[in-house]
Amino acid sequence: MWKCLHPYAKPEKSYQLAGKLLPWFIIFSAITFIVGTVWGLLFAPADYQQGDSFRIIYIHVPAAMMAMAAYSSMAMAAFVALVWQIRLAEITVIATAPVGAVFTFIALFTGAAWGKPMWGAWWVWDARLTSELILLFIYLGIIALYNAFSDKVLAGRAASILTLVGVINLPIIHYSVVWWNTLHQGATISKFEKPSMAIEMLWPLIIMIIAFAAFLGTLMLMRFRNEILARESHRPWVLRLIETDDAQRLQKDK
Repeated sequence: MWKCLHPYAKPEKSYQLAGKLLPWFIIFSAITFIVGTVWGLLFAPADYQQGDSFRIIYIHVPAAMMAMAAYSSMAMAAFVALVWQIRLAEITVIATAPVGAVFTFIALFTGAAWGKPMWGAWWVWDARLTSELILLFIYLGIIALYNAFSDKVLAGRAASILTLVGVINLPIIHYSVVWWNTLHQGATISKFEKPSMAIEMLWPLIIMIIAFAAFLGTLMLMRFRNEILARESHRPWVLRLIETDDAQRLQKDK
């Protein structure tokens, strides 16, 4: 099995594989986004307490989950990069960081918009909210640290180390509503044997989570390919790729 993965340690092979997967991720994310959005906004019943304002859950919850999923992916890639010295793993870390930061910001913004009518305040120093804000700062710290080095080998190593240090925040985010008495509601969909949501509301949420996951994969693949091209810009295979693209553009112009 591992021998089958060895060729993809080469940037060219990984670039080609990401290019083959990318269209499928785009199509799948588009379809699930349309289905989940239409179902959640138009057909899911209103909440008996929150009314239609609860529908922000179809953006807030998937964004928060993908913020943590992106960081988990970064942490695994960082571990691989530091232990086995695989350069593409470092590229994965820095390619994913801006994407995870955006998802974290969306989660915080939609959470504030949801909290205003529910709690009467845009922000409270709640355990879940505070730990989520710390996650955003960790993302920004990783990006800043990487860009602070001119040597990208050292930059990738430093970013990987900081990523692993920041992993401690993930269980704090996840269990904050259990460990502390917070305003933030507890588990909703993770209680599979008895979820807190009506099934008519739950299914569109699950579809939106899948849509966000596919969208996360799409953005990660796109940035991964761009980072490879930036790192390998002097390699012959990249130069050939640029020449091919230029030739295709000239043919279209004619």
